[in-house]
Amino acid sequence: MEKKSSNISNLLKTIRNNKVRIIDLRFTDLFGQWQHFSVSAKEFSEAAFTDGLGFDGSSIRGFQHIHESDMVLFPDATSAFMDPFTQESTLVMICDI
Repeated sequence: MEKKSSNISNLLKTIRNNKVRIIDLRFTDLFGQWQHFSVSAKEFSEAAFTDGLGFDGSSIRGFQHIHESDMVLFPDATSAFMDPFTQESTLVMICDI
């Protein structure tokens, strides 16, 4: 468990040190198609790893109907990398649903 919190602490330092502005959260849908959404680094905190981040699952093919669309995504700190192709400083993470 200590290693996981160490990874998260190091990642949060990386976000600050690299002046990351955008966190791009990626996952696959039930058909294996990559999906993603982005959040402001200012709004991103350690709570994302423990509490998750809510999103509307009805917009993802095969996930949920509109009346039951609330879903939670959990970022994997060990998957983080800086996106070399974006104009704004962007950190990418693969996530679990």
